[in-house]
Amino acid sequence: MHRRRDFILILARCLLAYGAPSHRIESQLSFASKTLDVHAAFMYIPGLIMITFGHEETASVETRFIKATGRISLTPLHRVHVVYRDVLRKTLSVKDGISNLKDILQSPPVYGLAFRCFLSFVSASVICMSAFGGSIIDMGFSGICAAFLQYLGLHAAAKSAMYANVYEITVSILVSFVARALGSIPGNIFCYNAISSAGVVTILPGFTILISALELTSRNIFCGSVRLVYAIIYTLFLGFGMTIGSDVYLVVNKHARHALEALSVPEYTMFHGAFTPSNGSFPLNGNAIFGFANATLTNSGITQQGCLRDPSWPWWRQPVPWWGLFILVPIYSLCSSMGNLQHWRSRQLIVMVVFSCISYASNHIVNKLLPGRSDIVSGAGALVIGLLGNVYSRLVHGTAFTSMVTGVLFLVPSGIAQGGGLLSNQSSEQQYSAGFDLAIRMIEVAIGITVGLFVSQILVVIIGRSKKVAYFAF
Repeated sequence: MHRRRDFILILARCLLAYGAPSHRIESQLSFASKTLDVHAAFMYIPGLIMITFGHEETASVETRFIKATGRISLTPLHRVHVVYRDVLRKTLSVKDGISNLKDILQSPPVYGLAFRCFLSFVSASVICMSAFGGSIIDMGFSGICAAFLQYLGLHAAAKSAMYANVYEITVSILVSFVARALGSIPGNIFCYNAISSAGVVTILPGFTILISALELTSRNIFCGSVRLVYAIIYTLFLGFGMTIGSDVYLVVNKHARHALEALSVPEYTMFHGAFTPSNGSFPLNGNAIFGFANATLTNSGITQQGCLRDPSWPWWRQPVPWWGLFILVPIYSLCSSMGNLQHWRSRQLIVMVVFSCISYASNHIVNKLLPGRSDIVSGAGALVIGLLGNVYSRLVHGTAFTSMVTGVLFLVPSGIAQGGGLLSNQSSEQQYSAGFDLAIRMIEVAIGITVGLFVSQILVVIIGRSKKVAYFAF
């Protein structure tokens, strides 16, 4: 019994440390304790699990607190699920299960700091072109911003608790400042919206909002509300930081401010003339004088996803053609999976990339049919990847959650891009309101993904048979 309790304690720590779906943690631990014949009760709050061992009728009750913080780590999480599944199916002893879980906790990260920064560079560069309408020259600078952001998050913020509290605001100010400086170069060579949006897309709280929506749907009101409020305030901080970064550069460079204001204000030319009606049904007495206005926007060209694109510009200043997505989407899916610490020598990585590409394809097709409905479009993509993940888990006995993560996370920037990115070439007042619009848009995307995932799970449960272990999926 002592070993069984230790197994449950270490399992709870692993689930917290490696980013397991929080709305499933209590059910997984309850199923494990029931299978191992351990009397225990569980309560989960963000970052903490309270476990009470023993019967409530007796006085011998022991309460343990498990606290851990971490981010998604796909390879360790998959290994934890394999140990959890083998112990509950009695193919692995509890003693060996404890030893395996301890080895997983003590193992170093799959990739080093430099390689993870390189993965962030590639991911931001690809998403700049595939989702936010950036050009080839835009993608390079957005990738540099994302790599530097990743370095600060994994190195500086991890070592300094004081800097970790202001990490998101400082990096958003820096990325927006650089993007505005590049976007203010005469000739519209760089796109501010594409560089700034792709530069901070890796720290958007899309996954947090998705988890909060899943918790609220699972009737976990406390945890879901806490996460949702945190994610909304976090998004507003990002929008505020990006606005500050843009305004700081516009204060330094007054010519850039005048040029930005000229982009949003049309130039009117008035023409005056007079005419006298003849042979009319209702003749007028005298002449009538009218004024005509010819409104001509000073910014020539076509705006695509917040970026100005003139068809006469060379290819390196144009957005990616449609056939380029067949190359960029698999590259982003691969780098995103490896960025979430999925080992490159694994069959699971191929499954993640394939599922992510199929999810993006369904998302793109539905977006053509229903433009402007990011919630329905995201729900369709989530429905497809939910069916694929659950069917893969039942037929191939893989891990549904880890195989679905990359595709689900891909839906978040895609849904945001359908609304025009984060902040475009607008005035300061419009950018502040755009921060609120971004938070609402992320909630809409998360709700659409939540509905799609739950509908897919219901379809799989109705058609298939029940599993012998608790669901390890969204």
